[in-house]
Amino acid sequence: MLGASTTLLGRRALLATRTFHTSSRRMAEAAVLPARRPMGAFRGGLFGFLFGTVLSGSAVYSYLVGEYKTSNDLLTEDIYALQASVTRLTHYVQNLETRLQGKK
Repeated sequence: MLGASTTLLGRRALLATRTFHTSSRRMAEAAVLPARRPMGAFRGGLFGFLFGTVLSGSAVYSYLVGEYKTSNDLLTEDIYALQASVTRLTHYVQNLETRLQGKK
């Protein structure tokens, strides 16, 4: 009984170690990946500059669109307030004219 359990443990150990090995034939079949060219300082710097320019440009654009919308809303609100005050002034002048014509 002891011999059977040790052979079972030995087989498990053998199977566990066999999964990590690769035969030389399999290694020969593996395709060699082409060597990647390094990016280089000039291309990397140019790419980084363009990326930073686009990123900061989009941030500035979104900020300016928000500011434009805010100022446009404030201007529209001021125009409505001016229109309301002109309407009140027009009604006041009309009331004064009718009172003056009523006295004559």
